[in-house]
Amino acid sequence: MFLADLIRQNLFLVNGETQPGGYHLKIGDAVEIAIDSTAKTAMTPENIPLEVLFEDSEILVVNKPAGMLVHPTNSDKTGTLANALVFHLNGETVIENPKLIRPGIVHRLDKETSGLLVTTKTPRALRILGSHFQRKLVKKIYAALVEGVISENEGTISAPIGRLEEKPHWRVLPDGKESETKFKVLERRNDATLLELEPVTGRTNQLRIHCAEIKHPIVGDALYGGREFARLCLHAQKLGFFHPNGGWLEFETALPSEMQSAFTGFL
Repeated sequence: MFLADLIRQNLFLVNGETQPGGYHLKIGDAVEIAIDSTAKTAMTPENIPLEVLFEDSEILVVNKPAGMLVHPTNSDKTGTLANALVFHLNGETVIENPKLIRPGIVHRLDKETSGLLVTTKTPRALRILGSHFQRKLVKKIYAALVEGVISENEGTISAPIGRLEEKPHWRVLPDGKESETKFKVLERRNDATLLELEPVTGRTNQLRIHCAEIKHPIVGDALYGGREFARLCLHAQKLGFFHPNGGWLEFETALPSEMQSAFTGFL
């Protein structure tokens, strides 16, 4: 995407001339790229408060608030977890820092989802933890406040998830990818249920889609049928994984105050 944007803006030159995307370079070609060094990137440090639960020379575990992107996008360049991590690890002078620590994003949470994330401080740790997450050698448990009362105490939701080309949002589709979520009821109210969710697979928006599929969308998830609320009531509450140097680590956070207040309100 970055190089494609440069080509469209005529900021990518070959032998002093613009070339279309897909142009094949030849031996001896001179390539010039114009880059705006003042543009905001994931490596732009921002002094944003972080709730750090654990930190050593290899990893950092944080409790991400709802409403914060994990890393910058084409439309949102600032205020992300990545920007905050760069400041936390390096201070303000990133460009001039010869010992720059680049935070490694091992896994992600949606912007509106709060909770536990582990990031890395070395390429080695990123490689090891990335492999562990890919091989599902981790424990991820979410808390969700959903609409209505679920009668079963626990169960499994299996529904394939995909996306139609003409529609931007992920949803349950017959030819989608196999997806599975385990759930357990923690507490019930007259018009809401507090759930523990464990994603067996890791599809985009899986927990939100699966809750909606069983007619119990997450409170605050207007996209998938939940009532309007100040935030999406989904929180990554427990996270367990093997440290890059060995040994199992497990973390847990309290339910965010907004979700506690919402649940208390459903008498």
